Amino acid sequence: MILDAARLSLANLLAPETRSVFWKVLGLTILALVALWFAVREVFIWLALPWLDTLMPGTPVWAGWLTFVLGIFASLGLALALALLLAPVTALIAGFFLDDVAEVIEKRDYPNEPQGRPLPLGEAITGSVKFLGVVILGNLLALFLLLVPGVNLVAFFLVNGYLLGREFFEFAAMRYRSPAEARLFREKHRATVFLAGLLLAAFLAVPLVNLLTPLFAAGLMVHLHKRLSAKDPGFSLSVSAVAKA
Repeated sequence: MILDAARLSLANLLAPETRSVFWKVLGLTILALVALWFAVREVFIWLALPWLDTLMPGTPVWAGWLTFVLGIFASLGLALALALLLAPVTALIAGFFLDDVAEVIEKRDYPNEPQGRPLPLGEAITGSVKFLGVVILGNLLALFLLLVPGVNLVAFFLVNGYLLGREFFEFAAMRYRSPAEARLFREKHRATVFLAGLLLAAFLAVPLVNLLTPLFAAGLMVHLHKRLSAKDPGFSLSVSAVAKA
């Protein structure tokens, strides 16, 4: 089910119907990452350079190589920070374009089924901003675990797999369900959603390709939600019965 949804989502990336969304998402993601790079760099210069001057005052000219080495480590640190921020950036951008991707997929691949309703703009923005904070906190935790050998890579995949899977699936589900029902549906199928999230985390780990994470994730979860809904048609009825009781 997950692999089939992933295959359809990959085919959707360069489909003519999604080409305009493709360039919008790609362009906005690149712009956001460039802006973040300069922001993180300025924060580093503001906080770290005075500390280094205090730590090594009056460094002689012959020790200039230390500055070069520190510059390399600083660049690596900035690249790492940018990599950790990639997940929340893609999720935030996807929040504004998920409905565009979902609408194309629903009309083309599910023409005989009811179309989902677009999320209200305020609800989409609020959800995206809240998720942005959660993903940043989760990746900060993963950053601390990078210091633990054998745990660092696992932490990256587990944290981003869970968070990306949860957010993108609930985004797709809320086109057909209330937020509460979407959350309950995701919890019922949490193992499947988590495995799909791990696939998104793997996609996110591939340089350059990861710029397309918002489009791939949106398409994957739209297809996955459709398949899970067809597999579990009585879920909404059971939720309504519980709510009435």
